[in-house]
Amino acid sequence: MEREDLIYDWAGVGPHHEPPPAGKVMLDDETLRDGLQCPSVTDPPLGKKIQLVHLMEELGIDTADVGLPGAGGHARAHILALAKEMLPLNITPNVACRTVVSDIEPIVDMVQEVGAPIEVCAFIGSSPIRAYAENWDLERMVQMVRDAVRFAKSHDLPLMFVTEDTVRSTPEILSALNGAAIDEGADRLCICDTVGGVIPYAVRNIFEWLKNFLREKNASHVGLDWHGHRDRGLGVINTMSALAAGAERAHATALGIGERAGNTEMDLLLVNLKLLGWVDRDLTRLSEYVRLASEATGRPIRREYPVFGADAFETATGVHAAAVIKAMKRGDRWLSDLVYSGVPAGEFGMEQVISVGPMSGKSNVIWFLEQRGHDATEERISAVLAKAKSSTRLLTEEEVLAAAGVLQDA
Repeated sequence: MEREDLIYDWAGVGPHHEPPPAGKVMLDDETLRDGLQCPSVTDPPLGKKIQLVHLMEELGIDTADVGLPGAGGHARAHILALAKEMLPLNITPNVACRTVVSDIEPIVDMVQEVGAPIEVCAFIGSSPIRAYAENWDLERMVQMVRDAVRFAKSHDLPLMFVTEDTVRSTPEILSALNGAAIDEGADRLCICDTVGGVIPYAVRNIFEWLKNFLREKNASHVGLDWHGHRDRGLGVINTMSALAAGAERAHATALGIGERAGNTEMDLLLVNLKLLGWVDRDLTRLSEYVRLASEATGRPIRREYPVFGADAFETATGVHAAAVIKAMKRGDRWLSDLVYSGVPAGEFGMEQVISVGPMSGKSNVIWFLEQRGHDATEERISAVLAKAKSSTRLLTEEEVLAAAGVLQDA
């Protein structure tokens, strides 16, 4: 049997659907810049950052934000080293700068030393609430945009203009700021949900407005990015909506690390893009990327974290485990991956795990023992189940083997 014969796809029928992106989906990895603004992470050593960049390339990620030059000498040294490391790779570097000339100036010298472009991501707060708190006026903001973008383009730096808090700004403000950036030669515009405050149809609305704005400006050559946070838990779905609505490049971080509740999760975004058929690439090293990011930043992976948490593909419930085991015995990896899961574990470097606990049945114990080379006799099965039923949690491997009386053989 084929997958399509066994799993009915409601996304493909009926009046409601999310259109796929019009072109190639590009991804920008913000782990090493925006991600490091997370209060509970540590700044990785350069060697770990280099390892992460290589894994990003393996996963087909197009660009990586490698730092904030304005943060000081340490940050600039890492940016320079990472930009040099990326020279022979397919992934390219970008950096975040305030929309002021002094932040962009160091990049001019770096590009000369590296001998390859470094994209400038020039950001400025755009929402009325931010302007009110900062006591900014629009005329001054527009002039800052013009000065910064003009300077960058005078030195042939690729530039993405970023309006922070875009989704809470007004059409009038966004027209003025983005219009100035386009007039001065910005290559891309980035729409930001900086505080993670919108819902999917608001994302689609703002992209419709922005595409109309670009048509009116005769600026269809300008690329569009989306940068989203997950304060309301909507990071991935908002990013998917942005890609469907016209974003060409989406920003995300490993494990969703970032300020406050974090950013869109790059790993979960890639899982969904793959399952929707919006990208077609080998993602079997995605679990390695997640583990390395966790280790490098000191951020543990929650056991229940989707796809990559320790609990994501582990089951000890008798009915569930029995179905998985029967599927495994049929010899089709995809069948065992999907019979009790919406995500095929093997495609993302993970695997199904059968454990033994208070809700387990005979099939769990038989599989557990046989996979470790032990005969699953009735006596052993009964002993393990008696131990499991009296427990309040899953048994460890040692506890199962001890109950079965085979620990000395393990």
